Parts: sequence; C-alpha cells; structure tokens
Amino acid sequence: MSGMRRAPRPSHGPAAIASSPWIVVAAGVVVMVVLLFVALGAYRGRSPARDDGPPPAGLPLPQAPVSPTDLSPTPLPENSALLPGLSPRASGSPPGAPVTSGVPTVGPTVVSTSARPSTRPPPQQQASAVSGRYRVVQSFDGGFIGEVLIVNASGVDRGWTVRFEFAGGRLVTTWVEGVPQGAVRQFDGGFTYVSGVDVPAGGSVALRFHLERASTTPRGCTVDGVRCSGF
Repeated sequence: MSGMRRAPRPSHGPAAIASSPWIVVAAGVVVMVVLLFVALGAYRGRSPARDDGPPPAGLPLPQAPVSPTDLSPTPLPENSALLPGLSPRASGSPPGAPVTSGVPTVGPTVVSTSARPSTRPPPQQQASAVSGRYRVVQSFDGGFIGEVLIVNASGVDRGWTVRFEFAGGRLVTTWVEGVPQGAVRQFDGGFTYVSGVDVPAGGSVALRFHLERASTTPRGCTVDGVRCSGF
C-alpha cells in the first residue's frame, strides 16, 4: 500500500471560488431575489391614499377659474358711510378734469385807482332841511321868555325835535302857539321837545319856554341835531 498515491483534497477559500465562478453568480442571483421580495412586500404593505381625505398640509388647494365679472367692485348701499382709505370708489379727479398742483396760486393784487375818495360830509355835518334860530322874547326879574324858531326849507312837511341846555335855574313851561302841543322831557340842566305837529313845507313854527334864574345865553341848542343860530 505504500505504493498507492492519495487523491488530492479539494482546496478551500479564495482559490476554490476562483476555480468555480458559478458559485458567485448563484449567490448574486439569490441576493437579488431576496431584495425583490422585500421590495414587493414593502409596496403591498402601503395602503392607497383615499380620494376623499384632506390634502397634505402645505399643499395649495385647487381653485376654480375666476371670471372677469367676479372682479368688478361690489356696489355700496346708498346710505353707507365712506371711510377714508376704505372706500372702493375712486378718489381722483374725474376723467377730462384739468390737473392742478397742490400749491395754491397767488396772483398779484389789483388795486383800482379809478374810485375817488368821497367828499360827502358825515351825516352830522350835512345841511338839514329843518333849522332853528334862538332869541330872547322878554326878560324880567327872576327869569325870561326864550324862543326857538323852527324853519322848514324842504318841499314836504317835517317833524322836529329841539334840545335846549341852560346853566342854572329851572324850566317852568314850554308851548307852541296855535298848534297841538308836543312831548317835553326834562333832564338836569335842560329839556327836549318833540313836535306834536309837523312844520309845513316852506313854513316855520315857534317853540317858546319860560326859564327862571337862568342865563339868557344857552349852553346848547339844536334842532334835529343841528346847532341853532342866534347865540
């Protein structure tokens, strides 16, 4: 038996794999089959998304197309108040209106020199149609009789008022001869007499009065505000 030779043992490791390439191919096929089954199981395990469920968060919702008529402004009620900045109405100028700047235009001031200053005297300086003339009718111990003659130079009948002021003394009485008497009001140092009848146009009337212990020269005498003459 010493002459018999032993059969060589098959080698293991990289040398055996290199000598048998079909082993590598078979192992790759097995791995691919396993991965394919794993992928199919994972796909079948997923439940299909329901069509009626809410869309995922963050995704825009589909919107219906908007017609041009939907973009027109909503009319406001007639009695609704318009707030500044919130009114849908246009706040600009109407079409065709001229465009002006916000700065007001200041034009030159025109001064007319054609108007002449009035030379008409004030009312108190105008000539009155009714005038008065003072005189002393009679003097006696302790007093005198005075008279104011009212003359109407106008063409119509006129009423009149006499204001007479004197220094000291007192008024005893007043009268107008031949006509209805007027109203007398006394005050300290004088009196006023309002006519009871108008002076006829172009005519005259005499107002007489009795003063005691008074100077014959009056302090003041006016007819309708115009100073009497004669003193």
